[in-house]
Amino acid sequence: MQVWVDADACPVVIREILCRASDRRRLRVTLVANQAIPVPRSPLIRSLQVSSGFDVADQEIVRRAEPGDLVVTADIPLAAEVLEKGAYVLSPRGEEYTRQSIGARLNMRDFMETLRASGVQTGGPPPLSKTDRKAFADQLDRLLTRYHRPDEATEGGRSP
Repeated sequence: MQVWVDADACPVVIREILCRASDRRRLRVTLVANQAIPVPRSPLIRSLQVSSGFDVADQEIVRRAEPGDLVVTADIPLAAEVLEKGAYVLSPRGEEYTRQSIGARLNMRDFMETLRASGVQTGGPPPLSKTDRKAFADQLDRLLTRYHRPDEATEGGRSP
């Protein structure tokens, strides 16, 4: 299992949780962003900087994600695309997106976009809370327990 992080908008605390999980579970993590993202020294953690532009990081994640990988993103269209490829998706707030739930999320996203386009002030999401951080860490642990095999990171697994 490879973890792909949509790092441009991913909170630092979530990246830190992922780095600790990488160390504990021998998990390959790649932070994809259109800016330089500092990462701890580890052969399992890396930062991939892509060129600037609308959805460039998202499209790189879609291109590289494989079935059984985990993508961490709050971007609903990106989540839908990688779910179609057979990847697992977790939001920074700990919500696991599935093929069954993503349609409703896409509809709500489109509805909110329509409201904003017509001038309605919808506001953004609330700041990440301690409860959100715990929900993320707990759900990440559940997903990794179910699907990650530590030997994939070091023996014969594909390189990041």
